[in-house]
Amino acid sequence: MNTFKSTLLLVLLTVFLILIGDRFGGRNGMVLAFVLSVAFNFGTYFFSDKIALRMYNAQAVTREQLPRAYAAVERLTAKQGLPMPKIYVLPTESPNAFATGRNPQHASVAVTHGILQLLDDEELEGVLAHELGHVRNRDILTSSIAATLAGAITMVARMGYYASLFGGGGGRDRRGGGGLQALLMIIVAPIAASLIQLWISRTREFEADATGAATTGNPYALARALQKLDEYSKRIPMEASPSNAHLFIVAPLLGSGGIAGLFSTHPPMKERIQRLIGRDHI
Repeated sequence: MNTFKSTLLLVLLTVFLILIGDRFGGRNGMVLAFVLSVAFNFGTYFFSDKIALRMYNAQAVTREQLPRAYAAVERLTAKQGLPMPKIYVLPTESPNAFATGRNPQHASVAVTHGILQLLDDEELEGVLAHELGHVRNRDILTSSIAATLAGAITMVARMGYYASLFGGGGGRDRRGGGGLQALLMIIVAPIAASLIQLWISRTREFEADATGAATTGNPYALARALQKLDEYSKRIPMEASPSNAHLFIVAPLLGSGGIAGLFSTHPPMKERIQRLIGRDHI
């Protein structure tokens, strides 16, 4: 069901992008918006993993360098019927982890130095099972495309707005408050696109938690890990780009509830823990 919902929302994002192109540029704008969406998705499909790993200075590690993580991942991939991903370590003390790659055959799992120091073996296995859950459920590509389309919508809305200021674009008749409509579009369109993107990301976190717990057969270990990560990531916050904050198991860009919570890339931690073990804390 989550796959259907995510696919539907990705289609809505694409249609939204095309409609914005039509609003500002007529048929030519629609064509431009469609071409942009295809180009962005193509780039995301092939290069999003390399970009994310390079952005955080991730270093590939061997079995000899990180036997603890390799052993856990080998057990988990055997259970889930997945190929062995590449494993990376991020040189930061902030505890976190993410998975990336366009499909299970080209997947990578990255953990921070901080998470390796913080979690025991059972908790680390729970986190790795969560990340492999993203791989198995193909969430990596879905989330990356959602983020890319949201960015494209923002860009097209801005291009259209500035074109309308100078009378260009060849779009709809802008008399009768069209300039105000264009201004509203540049404000509302990116917000709407971002909310759809974030909804996809938050839904996928619940699914990956459930997959990880089912794979290990130990939801309490993952719940303990999430509680620790939530606490320690606030003490040592991680510097991350908003464009890929959704990749991490714990949101590196922390909100404080209210409006900030609405725009969080992750669901509330207490809700995640409650879904795992039936209560919101260990």
